[in-house]
Amino acid sequence: MSNLLFDHINKFTKVSEEDFATILSFFEPLSLKKKDNILEEGQLCRKNFFVVNGCLRLFFVKEKGVEQTTQFAIENWWITDNLSFLEQRKSSFSIQAIEKSEVLAISYEAQEKMLSQFPLMERYFRKVYEKAFAASQLRIKYINDYSREEMYVYFAKVQPAFLQRVPQYMLASYLGFTPEYLSEIKKKYLVKP
Repeated sequence: MSNLLFDHINKFTKVSEEDFATILSFFEPLSLKKKDNILEEGQLCRKNFFVVNGCLRLFFVKEKGVEQTTQFAIENWWITDNLSFLEQRKSSFSIQAIEKSEVLAISYEAQEKMLSQFPLMERYFRKVYEKAFAASQLRIKYINDYSREEMYVYFAKVQPAFLQRVPQYMLASYLGFTPEYLSEIKKKYLVKP
């Protein structure tokens, strides 16, 4: 479980195995069942989650009870409600396991202690957040610039694993359209002319 995090950290900065053993002590391993919620809207987001195995989503509930998925996280991705976590205030989102998942969770307090003890982890998190922010900027551009069909085609091209792992209604929510419309688009691309 810990090897994935070790390898991920070393993609962005260099950490020794000895230091990593101490870094890992700040984390708590969690095993999640499908549909387990590890954060509920309105709660304080106390942890940041690194996905070792499985798939999670960040979502909120709109008026009329419709769920709006805003982020997915698979292996080697981080997920949290950043504003709630960083400012230690009530969350506007929920986080749910889409499938059976293994995560490494770090509390706000533990993360602050770890960053103080291991400044190289500041670089690691900066790089992770830079990549996440850039991806978020692109998503906003595509939402405003692409047709719905182009959005699906782009998503299928850059994140094909999600098409098999994520229920259609969640994928439709993330892409900003109805499950019925997503079904129509998928049929169009499954049928060869």
